Amino acid sequence: MNPRWIANLLVHNGTLSQQVASDLFKEASLHSKRMDTIIFERKLLTHEKFYQSLSEALGKVYYDISNFEPAPETLQLIPARFAQLYGTLPLFVQDQILFIALSDPSNSLALENLRFALDVHFEQVLADVDRVDSLIRIHYGCEKPEPYFAKEGPPKNSASDLSPYFSFPDSESAPIAQFVHLILEKAIQSRASDIHLEPFEAELKIRYRVDGTLYAMVSPPPHLAPALISYVKVLANLDISEHRIPQDGRIQHILNGRSIDLRVSTLPTVFGESTVLRILDRAALDLDLEMLGMPQEIFRSVMETVQKPNGIFIVTGPTGSGKTTTLYSCLRKINTIGAKLLTVEDPVEYEIDGIVQVPIQENIGLTFSKTLRAFLRQDPDCIMIGEIRDQDTARTAVQAALTGHLVLSTLHTNDTVSTITRLLNFGIEPFLISATLEGVLAQRLVRKICPHCRTSRKSPLEEQSFYYGKGCQVCNHTGYLGRKGIFEFLTLTSPIRELINDRCAETMIRKKSKELGLTTLKEEGLRAVCAGHSTVEEITKYT
Repeated sequence: MNPRWIANLLVHNGTLSQQVASDLFKEASLHSKRMDTIIFERKLLTHEKFYQSLSEALGKVYYDISNFEPAPETLQLIPARFAQLYGTLPLFVQDQILFIALSDPSNSLALENLRFALDVHFEQVLADVDRVDSLIRIHYGCEKPEPYFAKEGPPKNSASDLSPYFSFPDSESAPIAQFVHLILEKAIQSRASDIHLEPFEAELKIRYRVDGTLYAMVSPPPHLAPALISYVKVLANLDISEHRIPQDGRIQHILNGRSIDLRVSTLPTVFGESTVLRILDRAALDLDLEMLGMPQEIFRSVMETVQKPNGIFIVTGPTGSGKTTTLYSCLRKINTIGAKLLTVEDPVEYEIDGIVQVPIQENIGLTFSKTLRAFLRQDPDCIMIGEIRDQDTARTAVQAALTGHLVLSTLHTNDTVSTITRLLNFGIEPFLISATLEGVLAQRLVRKICPHCRTSRKSPLEEQSFYYGKGCQVCNHTGYLGRKGIFEFLTLTSPIRELINDRCAETMIRKKSKELGLTTLKEEGLRAVCAGHSTVEEITKYT
């Protein structure tokens, strides 16, 4: 145990005076002895009093393991390499929580690294460190754990820089490559959609976005940031010598025999390049439209719309709401040998066999509108536009629909009816909107209640019971596991087209749509709450 750590704790809780602690610290440093050993030799404190004092100072339970033997099934919860490397002894499991003791309780880095590396929720208790070390040697072998570096770490990017922080799979590749491999592996295991590598003055933050929410992971030594980010740039075929401008790239990586696509974006900041890796799950390509969780009436309306020979179908929602997945699922439905399908995207997220896909390259003048005009000379049946961003793109999309093509695209609007207002703001005449727009789908992704810890409670004002997740090891104690879509579909019927032609206000169009049977996002969300799929807080947040 770190002698300075022990001295500070025992002085802080009044067990030792400042002078006695200072003398003990000097003796421990001078003779390279453990401070607790000196305390016991001088009979300043008994073993029990010493650990009780540490327990009070740290707010952790002291557990007497003098006659304790861990169960074999408990020992299997922590691999031998972690037990040896971090001096970790699993004691017992209670309420789905693994309680552990460390041979060095002062090593906070070991705890953080274990949280990163293990898929087990655990809590630390205090125990006699000699007995902990003895039990580790008995049950896990006699290999001595490697020493830990201080927080600032050594100055070079050697193998020893990383080994105290993470345990890597056996590999002949460089430590930096192994570390990146571990980051990707943990992200996939955690169902993350994005990985954030953010350099700051004193740390390199690593965060995963899981089910729409960012979670912090263990930070490696900050001096490793340039090497880690440079390695990611090499994988993405980016210019590693260029640190002044943003860069975008792509990685195709084989992880445990599985092909993973990642979209990489770098951004120059004060302390280095902030890097975000978007994990593109190719399994999403195999999602049929039926599997997206749409209500049957909305599913039928979408199918009718995308099977029309011409017109515009728009999917709307904020970033990360699943618009691209929905559009790709629609394309799968109409991707036949008898149809010519073209897409223009920024960038192309998934490569689909049988579809001609064009990435935007604005640096050479290849914009959405310019590509769309070229598409019209390619004899297409269906055109998918990644996003209608400006007036030129909107006008070209309308022109394509008027000349007998089906156009699929996305917009960033709050709901289906506000899409009409956005098109009007782009300068599209009302009669052109009513003549070409066939349907609008608005969607959100809300977190689902974890089925493993789902429970119910009654509303204090009503008899209705609502479900929520208490939090468990499976859902990382968030109460949520996975996401589901909620949808709103607007069909352009004759009454709606007449209101558009008359330039009626958005509120009037929305009122008429409800009269004709429109179910709003909020109403669809409340249905999900009543069915026990999500919570009121989630629906309120996203609708």
